[in-house]
Amino acid sequence: MKRKTLAVLAVVVVLSMLLTSCGGSVKEQNKLSVSGAFALYPLMVKWAEVYQAENPDVIIDVSAGGAGKGMSDALAGAVDIGMVSRGIAQEELDLGAYTIGVTKDAVFGTVSAQNPYLADILKMGISQKTLAGIYLTGQITTWGQVLGKPEITDEIHVYTRSDACGAGEMWVKYLGGKNQEELLGIGVNADPGVLEAVIKDPLGIGYNNLNYAYDITTGVPVAGARVIPLDVNENSQVDVEELLDTQSQAVDAISSGRYPSPPARALNLVTKGKPTGTTMEFIAWILTDGQQYVAEAGYIALTPDELIESQNRLK
Repeated sequence: MKRKTLAVLAVVVVLSMLLTSCGGSVKEQNKLSVSGAFALYPLMVKWAEVYQAENPDVIIDVSAGGAGKGMSDALAGAVDIGMVSRGIAQEELDLGAYTIGVTKDAVFGTVSAQNPYLADILKMGISQKTLAGIYLTGQITTWGQVLGKPEITDEIHVYTRSDACGAGEMWVKYLGGKNQEELLGIGVNADPGVLEAVIKDPLGIGYNNLNYAYDITTGVPVAGARVIPLDVNENSQVDVEELLDTQSQAVDAISSGRYPSPPARALNLVTKGKPTGTTMEFIAWILTDGQQYVAEAGYIALTPDELIESQNRLK
């Protein structure tokens, strides 16, 4: 009888060890999946790395795919957290989308560093009205029209995002439109794809999120690209407050409100209903300890009031 008891105990111990080594139910509960906006992806990767180091029992899988994918995945329950860099539609709220702001950034117009008219572009900037003529109405088709030099007849090669994204939505709203589908141009998938297309095309124009337009290591635009200064006051020259030569200038312009909103915007996390459990704990960490990594990663912090508002949404 004693041997049978010992044998049963041994089986229990072995089964317990197997469940632990294979990832039992406890470990499954600590796996988080995050997907969505390219705009938030670099910072989310940083947050995930630090949080996992501090919480070894938590595994966080982060993937980009565009704000549209992040929202649809979250609402479908395919991921725990969606990353969203655009406005939230009422129908999405009706389906249970629960959003929490975590940081800010902006969308910037980009051109190739090999653009033959780069010096003039950086000196004059491009106004919202001119960009609308390029991207919405199609009335501006040459670089000569942009620069007020009719003798220049080189065509503008326009690039836009083919995937549903916050960058496209913010860009079209800045230009006076409503939907990303209104943007003219050659559709290219994802933030890196648009930037690569622009870099390779001296006559190209595109738009990119802050941390794709600038190199976080050097603090200047990504090699081969340049950020277009917006001629906000339409005086056909780039004033000091409109300079976007460095990432620090861009961040300061967004933080101070000098850079228009849109295309500046808040970046949000979205869950299906109010977050709970490990998902809630991770987001709560993002809104407290995780905020110290926002500036380091090249993003703009929420104001104290905005941060409190986001923290209160978890209560």
